[in-house]
Amino acid sequence: MEAETLAAAQQIDFSLLALFARATLTVKLVMILLLVASFWSWSIIIQKIIAYRAARAEAARFDRAFWSGEPLDELFEQIGPDPSGRSEKIFAAGMMEWRRSHRDDGALIAGAHQRIDRSMDVAIAKEGEELQKGLPVLATVGSTAPFVGLFGTVWGIMHAFIEIAAQQNTNLAVVAPGIAEALLATGLGLLAAIPAVIFYNKLSSDSDHLIAGYEAFADEFSTILSRQLDS
Repeated sequence: MEAETLAAAQQIDFSLLALFARATLTVKLVMILLLVASFWSWSIIIQKIIAYRAARAEAARFDRAFWSGEPLDELFEQIGPDPSGRSEKIFAAGMMEWRRSHRDDGALIAGAHQRIDRSMDVAIAKEGEELQKGLPVLATVGSTAPFVGLFGTVWGIMHAFIEIAAQQNTNLAVVAPGIAEALLATGLGLLAAIPAVIFYNKLSSDSDHLIAGYEAFADEFSTILSRQLDS
């Protein structure tokens, strides 16, 4: 009898597609949801890695141009009032407010330094929001995917026990397929959650580092303008 049971179990297809095909509708929906979440997470991860790499390269190029000794007015004329780079946008926001703060006679309007700082702070906030866009999705997937997978597993095991009770048979050939299908949901939940958590932490750190660099540049630029205001 035991040999017959083992032979029957060996004939069962335990491939991923077969396990998915045999699963109940609820477990299938859970698996599909987890696969979609995984692909969504990876699309955000790849996009952010590319975007952050480009942002670091752009910041390095602009930093070299800013500290090259070229007059700031000439640098602003080169990049224009609506540049594409993130560091350039912060610089342009400060320069535009600097120029607006001059009256027709060349004198400065009172409170120019505070307005310049606020203009750059707003630009930094916009760039920071753009850099962090999509990261909450990774955090959500990382925190909820294991529980969604666990729900699919619980549902699948419950259905497996119902099948066992209906057939009144607890041999391996009856028990193994249902348990395997149920555990696949947990596996997919972990497959979606683990990369999301790892890259959320890394990308959040990268984003914070970039934003800190923008804030440091704004402080340095504000100091330069402050010297000119005082003189």
